[in-house]
Amino acid sequence: MIHKKFEYPNKLEEIFDKLDDFNLKAIIVGGYVRDFFLSKISKDIDIEVYGLSKIDALINILQEFGEVNLVGKSFGVCKLHYKGLDIDFSMPRIDNKTSTGHRGFKVTTKKELNFTSASSRRDFTINAMGYDTLTKKILDPFGGFQDLHNKILKMVDKKSFIQDPLRVLRAMGMVARFELDVEQDTLRLCRQMVVDNLLDQLPKERIYEEFKKLFLNTDKPSLGFYFLKDIDATHFFPELIFEDAVLEKTLSSLDYFITNKKVDAQTNIKLLLVLLCYPLDEKKINSFLLKLTNKKKFSDTIIIMQKDLKILKNNDNTYSLKKLATTSKISELCLLLDAQGFHSRDIYKKAKRLNILSNPEPMLIKGRDLIQLGLNPSKKFSEILASLYDAQLKSGLKTKEEVINLYYQSL
Repeated sequence: MIHKKFEYPNKLEEIFDKLDDFNLKAIIVGGYVRDFFLSKISKDIDIEVYGLSKIDALINILQEFGEVNLVGKSFGVCKLHYKGLDIDFSMPRIDNKTSTGHRGFKVTTKKELNFTSASSRRDFTINAMGYDTLTKKILDPFGGFQDLHNKILKMVDKKSFIQDPLRVLRAMGMVARFELDVEQDTLRLCRQMVVDNLLDQLPKERIYEEFKKLFLNTDKPSLGFYFLKDIDATHFFPELIFEDAVLEKTLSSLDYFITNKKVDAQTNIKLLLVLLCYPLDEKKINSFLLKLTNKKKFSDTIIIMQKDLKILKNNDNTYSLKKLATTSKISELCLLLDAQGFHSRDIYKKAKRLNILSNPEPMLIKGRDLIQLGLNPSKKFSEILASLYDAQLKSGLKTKEEVINLYYQSL
């Protein structure tokens, strides 16, 4: 029994009244309904419109409320930004599997579909609820509200669930985001999908997107990784096979970092990946990250920071700090140290005093200085500059003249 009265922004009434003028039924669906019962605020609203045959007709009706962007004609989806709200309008549809992969579906929009039939394609029961704006009633054909109350994640339909392997990784995020237990049949099916290598069909950008959601939208990403362990997802991510003690320590560092995060979203993802990959060697880090992205520069950054973090734990003298500042931000390494249970306060204060928290110490000698000293540009320039810069960092030289004198002494 649902006792909490459903509410939505009053400004939507203008749109609903307009749709009603055309004998169209508007049903608020998906995440907005779920989040309302979790007392979570959401500006993103999904609305299914019943009674239309073509998306073009819906666009014509909505245009008086603002610019309408068609984002998927074959999916019957368009977007409207209205008075601070981002609204996705869609038509009820059914999905039929036609080929392998996350996108291997034939989508058919049907005017005559009812809400139960249309929502049967959704992944989990808690995402399959709706609110009929005309009758003012909650629609819950699959018991999503009770599952939400009991903190259970349960698939809507076995046949449709197995057709989309991305749903395994969506489950990872949902478990962590809402701290849910996975219903046993759903858990077994996810495990079977992994064993059957269905995750191999997923494009890496979609895999990365689910990890991104896990890191940005949850307070306990560890729950998502424990779910992966429960379904033997190491079959797909063999790099993440850790001994229990190492796994617990690694995942604890992720949760600590999320709880105490003070960085932007992109940095957040980067540092969490460093923590996750900390127990791995370079080969395994590359192998794991290659499942998420083709961006080598990004992967190289993770590897460098992981190595620098290990160096910092063993050596935090002035020269070592200055050297590390040339490849990583000391301020970010300190955040990682704290997440792993080390105290970074003294290192942070020392780096701040040296003015290398976020940037390396500036090079006193550059290429043009070598030319002024009478050297001709050559391939050795970079070697000479690197050697002089290293000497600058090691000896604590403060002026260009001191470095030049050191150079002459080395000749």
